[in-house]
Amino acid sequence: MDLLRFITAGSVDDGKSTLIGRLLYDSKSILVDQLEAIERASKSRDDGEIDLALLTDGLRSEREQGITIDVAYRYFQTPKRKFIIVDAPGHIQYTRNMVTGASNCQLAIVLVDARHGVVEQTRRHSLIASLLGIPHIVVAVNKMDLVDYSQDVFSDICIQYADLAKKLNVEQVTYIPMSALNGDNVVDRSGAMPWYDGSTLLEHLETVELSNDFGVQLPGRFPVQYVIRPQTAELHDYRGYAGKITSGTFHKGDTITVFPSGETSTIDAIEIAGNHLDMAEAPQSVVLHLSSDVDISRGDLIVRSDALPTSSQTVEAMLCWMDTKEFKVGNKYVLQVGTARTRCSVREIAYQLNVNTYEETEDVDSLKLNDMAKIVLRTAQPISFDSYQQNRATGGAILIDETSNVTVGALMLIGEA
Repeated sequence: MDLLRFITAGSVDDGKSTLIGRLLYDSKSILVDQLEAIERASKSRDDGEIDLALLTDGLRSEREQGITIDVAYRYFQTPKRKFIIVDAPGHIQYTRNMVTGASNCQLAIVLVDARHGVVEQTRRHSLIASLLGIPHIVVAVNKMDLVDYSQDVFSDICIQYADLAKKLNVEQVTYIPMSALNGDNVVDRSGAMPWYDGSTLLEHLETVELSNDFGVQLPGRFPVQYVIRPQTAELHDYRGYAGKITSGTFHKGDTITVFPSGETSTIDAIEIAGNHLDMAEAPQSVVLHLSSDVDISRGDLIVRSDALPTSSQTVEAMLCWMDTKEFKVGNKYVLQVGTARTRCSVREIAYQLNVNTYEETEDVDSLKLNDMAKIVLRTAQPISFDSYQQNRATGGAILIDETSNVTVGALMLIGEA
């Protein structure tokens, strides 16, 4: 059974937490004690209805304010598929939370309030989803009950968002009218909108195509996590390289290249838990054995020689700044791509990107918390990577503060500067 990881995003009060609660409630994915707990917590409501948002808004401050502050993760499954839900905050000050939450997602649900249509937060979350390369977008037009389930209102919002998607080059967009509060078109089909003949949200989540989302069709990439060299009497000549295949496939006999050294060899054996295989693919964790003794250590990247990555000391990237200290030209950090780390300095801020209007502001010399910008870094050693838009596994990176060892920036690598 495959796994779909998806994120929900939208403005404050668009009903994200209620939507997730409805999805869990109507798909019978709530434990009895959870249901009893939210029934008790909902007794203060005048209408006596269960407050489904309480299923995800776990922090006390979230419940008091009726908003989502931190990223929340929920797991459920149906007979057709397993799911991990990432519930992202709607406030602009939590942009970094959405970037980190969405980085591994295959689908994004962008909630739109039917009364308000496409607003700034819709534009912001859609931009982040497109920058992160999320392949599937669902526009959930919520609170249709408050606009009398009007087909015209829904059609107008679809037209507004289609214009937005065109600017962002987002191709796979699905539009679903719903009422999370009443359960219309979330799990069960709505009788209030006979004009809508598409799938419900759950039907779409269960059937959306994910075949290439693990990157099996992409070039073979294997970041080395550990060199296994027991040097015992029984395993005198054993030398293996352990890690997780982040994209593509590797076969016994493949010619490989090791970066950053550029040395080549061939795969002598592929091992999983002591069993030898002829082939392995993403996202399997394996031990590779090579036919020759190549100098390889943790952080090196083993790739198939028929499709080489970029290797450079000057890197262009999109940055989401995640620290309260300012990001400035000339600052020094540690750059981590996969398992590889190297020191780097900020050479240039090409432009700052306004996440609400998509405007690019040049001549910027510093960034503040949650700012997004296109930057150029100079690294101490060459790093090997792919464009994030082509391969999320080897195109994503982080910046680490040298003194505190705290992650301060999320990067989507573009190419050699």
